[in-house]
Amino acid sequence: MPTAACLTADLRALGVGNAMTLLVHASLRSVGPVPGGGPAVLRALRGALGPGGTVVVPTFTEGNSLTSRTYVRMTQGLTRSQLLSYRENMEPFSAASTPSDGMGRLAEEVRAAPGAVRSTHPQTSFAALGPRAAGITAGHALDCLLGERSPLGRLYEEGAYVLLLGVGFETCSAFHLAEYRQPGAVRRRYDCRVMTDDGPRWMGFVDVDLDDSDFGALGSWLESGASGGRGPVARGRIGAADSRLFPLRWAVDTAADWMAAGRTAPRSLPAEADRA
Repeated sequence: MPTAACLTADLRALGVGNAMTLLVHASLRSVGPVPGGGPAVLRALRGALGPGGTVVVPTFTEGNSLTSRTYVRMTQGLTRSQLLSYRENMEPFSAASTPSDGMGRLAEEVRAAPGAVRSTHPQTSFAALGPRAAGITAGHALDCLLGERSPLGRLYEEGAYVLLLGVGFETCSAFHLAEYRQPGAVRRRYDCRVMTDDGPRWMGFVDVDLDDSDFGALGSWLESGASGGRGPVARGRIGAADSRLFPLRWAVDTAADWMAAGRTAPRSLPAEADRA
């Protein structure tokens, strides 16, 4: 059973270093049992990064949205009155208190940690710990889910790295930044419920129609096809978790080229989501 110190050694062997800014997607189940659980894994990450390092995690939320896969799934078959009741009782997003949805235990450990800072986007927020946390999470524009005016844009500027800790490329949110850089990117309407000083209110905006359905194929190409298989993807084990570490800027730039060279049109949600 690996200790936090063992995990720190594994992270350093993979290439995580002092003062690095690290975007982490993680499955703690893949790491295996660790004394101390999630807090110990977070300590291991911060130990590998040192006091000058910053750890960043996605803390996305879908339950407050009228245009999400969660909403479509939860409202299928409802009558009009049931649908209205469901909408009226949806929890509004609060950056200070709303848990992330489907992002894993480590994301929640970071979000709830003392000193953590979270961006305020009601659907695609990020939380961060470390000296660069405030700058990375500031200014997350409502009409920029995962583009230049989101924490991904700041991470690109910072020269951050991506750590896939026991998860595949399918989860790599950095690839979405490449979508924003495609000429003529398809756009759609989003609607979500947000807590304000005046109480809950609905907010709508238009932004890029995000599509992660081919991220697995994109990641496989990055790892084996890009640069003749000699790209900067380091692979190793963190505890029991097969993991990868690579530069975010390289991943975004190379993904943008891959998308421009022949990606099919983004997949849209069912039409009823947009009309909701």
